[in-house]
Order: sequence, then structure tokens, then C-alpha cells
Amino acid sequence: MTNAETISKLNEALSTLIKAYEELQEENTGLKNRINELEDEVLELEATKEDLEKNVDELKNHTQEDRSNISSMLGKIESILNRKIGDNNSSTSLTKNEPISLEEEKEEKKEDSNILNTNSFENVLQQKEEEKKEDSSSNKIDLNRMASLLNGFNH
Repeated sequence: MTNAETISKLNEALSTLIKAYEELQEENTGLKNRINELEDEVLELEATKEDLEKNVDELKNHTQEDRSNISSMLGKIESILNRKIGDNNSSTSLTKNEPISLEEEKEEKKEDSNILNTNSFENVLQQKEEEKKEDSSSNKIDLNRMASLLNGFNH
């Protein structure tokens, strides 16, 4: 092999190396750009994640507040119903002059415990409606009595 052949083969090898180096540089630049894009996406996703976590925390707080509000409302409703039930029980026990048997006492205690144990909103509303009906019918009787008394005073 002569010097000229060696130089030409080295020249070809050098140009092949330069070409491969340039291709690698372009690929490396492309990969760097893609890495930058992905880092930007990661930052955006982290910001979105933080916002979502804040929203979840707010929803949890609102849910807890709603639960406590509902619990306090149910407690108030139960106390009102317990007072009305106590009033009704005392008024019915005052109007009854007959002795109460053990079975009747057990039934009344069962009814009272059933009423106290009902926490569903529908049952509470239904009980209130029934009480209103009972109150309105007893009010009608009272109004009729009062009207007859007034008529008696006028004559």
C-alpha cells in the first residue's frame, strides 16, 4: 500500500467519523429539546396536581362541615321530637286513668326507643307531619270548645 492510498483511506475514515459525529450532535440536540419539553410538562403536571390536592382538601373540609351541620340539625330535630314525645307521653298519661299493664309499658318503651333510634330524615319529616295533623285536630277541638263557651257567655 502506498502513502497516497493510506492517506485517501484515512481521509474517508475521517469524513465518515465527522459525518457520524454531526448526526450524533443533531440527535443529541433533539433529545435535549425533548427533555426540556418533558420537564416543562412535568412542571405543569405538578402545578395541576397541587391545584387538585387543594381542591380535594377544600372538598374534604366542606364535607366535614356539612356532616357536622347535618349532625347538629339532626340532633336539634331529635331533641325537639323528644320534647314533643315527652309532652305527648305526659299528656296521654295524665288523661288515662286506667292502670297500665307491663305489656303496655314494654310496648310504649319499644315505641319510644324506635322513635329515638330513627335518624333518617324521611322518618323525622313523617313524624312531624303526623304530629302536625294530631295538633291541628286537637286545636280544632279546643277551638270548638272555646266557641261554645263564648256562645254560652253571650246568651
